[in-house]
Amino acid sequence: MLNLFVKNLSAVFVLFAGLLPAQNATELWSRGYAVIPTPRSVNLSGGDVQIDGRWVIVPSGIDSREISVRTLRRDLAEWHHMNLNAATQGDSSIRLSIQPGTTKTGADAEIDRQAYRLQIGDRSVEVTGNGAPGLFYGIQTLLQLIKHDPSGALVLPKGTIEDWPKLQLRILHWDTKHHQDRIETLKHYLDWSARFKVNMIGFELEDKFEYPSHPVIGAPGAYTTRELQELVNYALERHIQIVPEIQAPAHMSFVLKHPDFAALRADGSNYMSCMCDPKALELIFSMYDDAIAATRGVDYFFVSTDEVYYAGLCDKCARPYNPENRSLAWVEFVQKAHEHLTKRGRKMLVWAEFPLLPEHVKLLPANIIDGEATYMPQEKQRGMRQLAYTSMQGAELLFPDHLSLDGRRGHLEEAFEIIRSGRHWQGNPIGSFGAAWDDSGLHNETFWLGWSASARYGWNPGTPALDQHVAEFMQVYYGSRVSGMTNVYRMMQQQARAWERTWERIPSKVILTRYGSYFGKGIGTHRVDMTLSVPLINDLPDWFPDPFWTDRYKDWLSEARLRATESEQLIAALQTHFGLVDRNHYNLEVFLSLARFMGHHWRLFLDLARAEEQIKQGQALALENHADQAIGVLAGAYDTVDQLRKDGLKTYDELRMVFEKSRYPKGRPVGGREFVHVFDDVKDHFADRRADLSYMLAPEDSLGLDRWLNELAAAIKLYAKENHTNLPPTLP
Repeated sequence: MLNLFVKNLSAVFVLFAGLLPAQNATELWSRGYAVIPTPRSVNLSGGDVQIDGRWVIVPSGIDSREISVRTLRRDLAEWHHMNLNAATQGDSSIRLSIQPGTTKTGADAEIDRQAYRLQIGDRSVEVTGNGAPGLFYGIQTLLQLIKHDPSGALVLPKGTIEDWPKLQLRILHWDTKHHQDRIETLKHYLDWSARFKVNMIGFELEDKFEYPSHPVIGAPGAYTTRELQELVNYALERHIQIVPEIQAPAHMSFVLKHPDFAALRADGSNYMSCMCDPKALELIFSMYDDAIAATRGVDYFFVSTDEVYYAGLCDKCARPYNPENRSLAWVEFVQKAHEHLTKRGRKMLVWAEFPLLPEHVKLLPANIIDGEATYMPQEKQRGMRQLAYTSMQGAELLFPDHLSLDGRRGHLEEAFEIIRSGRHWQGNPIGSFGAAWDDSGLHNETFWLGWSASARYGWNPGTPALDQHVAEFMQVYYGSRVSGMTNVYRMMQQQARAWERTWERIPSKVILTRYGSYFGKGIGTHRVDMTLSVPLINDLPDWFPDPFWTDRYKDWLSEARLRATESEQLIAALQTHFGLVDRNHYNLEVFLSLARFMGHHWRLFLDLARAEEQIKQGQALALENHADQAIGVLAGAYDTVDQLRKDGLKTYDELRMVFEKSRYPKGRPVGGREFVHVFDDVKDHFADRRADLSYMLAPEDSLGLDRWLNELAAAIKLYAKENHTNLPPTLP
């Protein structure tokens, strides 16, 4: 995908916050029933039917071990402590069956198979799918509908629901550039993806797969072929295809960082391989084959032609490097990849974007799918299909901009409008794609509100209103007892944006330059670090007489006081919700660890301001020759900052432990192999600063608090020696 600035140009048609069309609550929601996605046709007859343990599940013409039956039994037990038996009949029954043509869709076969009818009567519930996917989706709707009435009984609304998706594919993006999830975590994600009727995952593997043909590429402990196939099989049973997404020929630093492949770099950059070198093509296609062998049963393959900035820029390329030849080099790569994948029975998705020129779209294979719907009407004329591309996170750090706040449009609003009325409708769209990246310190648990919106509006574009979606998500994802979770998300977002903005950006001391950017080789080559200054220390008693630090950061100090109070409220709200949520408790653990991490940032400001005030007081006492008192106050400044430093390490360690419940340690060594860390010399990711998760600490580490404390301690000791005064016991 193009860089964030360029991508946003494609969404200029999106309406600003507060201008989305008003919608009434859907019929189910007005009755207090939450379902994601919103069903297409709902006809309620009035009243509710009570369900209890005397009901039975009747598989009609299907195996009792079929995934729809097992899912219904499992979620009834886990969500409602109701254990229903599978039987051939019963006085009160939930009957499951597959009967093609039950729901008349008028859609093509792939969509028609996903249709279902749900009929709820006094003593019977019938879930009938046009195909196996339809039955499974009907079960998801049924499970979400079940709720407690005021008496505590479990009830369903009487009536009939007929439903099928508008778009054939509803795709979520899993990114593993800077972390590797545990297999059980990904299975949990698949279960929740299935609940939102997602049927495809774009799995951006990067180096988190073993690549048997080139084992050096896979990071230590990367998913094996067996593990990936196990995950694929789990997904296929739930009617989800896990589609490998391999970054090439750009974003290849995970490959080109290794000396074995240095000769394949384009013009020396580790960002891109040379597109004119047959050995580079051979390498990329062997990686494709490795991923295909580990994803048997999957029909698609994602050729991630993402941000190929320098197509044809290589001394092995015969043609001059110019816009036309750059576009042709990109086209030729896509043609060869398509030929390779077609022979292996895979349909191909791409990012049709820069450097492709509109006049060259006619050279592309007609049956590829464009993930960005970039070139309309050329793609329509060519017969290509498109995805409705939405981003659930851009360049934000720590927490996404889900909601529209403070004049800033949120990703939910963008997704709503783009899927409903984006340019893909000028062509022949086949699906939606909800992107999210792990390169900015975000845990996947922070994406679910956005992922669910992408899935929902891909199923039923434009329905319901965003405020209803948010409210329904909170009920479905956390359980019906929660209240106020929307405000928790709002505070998380406000805290993250304030954390992000209250750092200075200075030329990087970590890596001085990078190869280039979207705008060209050698352009935008300077990286930046996030940092702050620290209070000044000079020789006693002639220290700097003015409060340098508090003056420099007075505006941010004011914000820190406000955000510190908000942080306390956020943490209290999260603690309260631990006792209220019925499911996804771990999600709150992640949020709480991030909230505390951000809360420490406000203590950083407030404690450094306090330390500077103590230094100022100590200086005044020293100037008045009150050596004992001066040393005591200055030692207090030391203690303030030392405790701050320790609190920061403790907060980070707690965050790391929470994150690693669901993912492996970042950059871990395994079996004697060390992770090879290298900077991407084009992109500038927050998470590529260090090999391990401590990149989260890098901004605070850049302050040099350890060094500052040593300098302060040395100055105090020198002053004490000159004045024949004892040192406080807390001073090292």
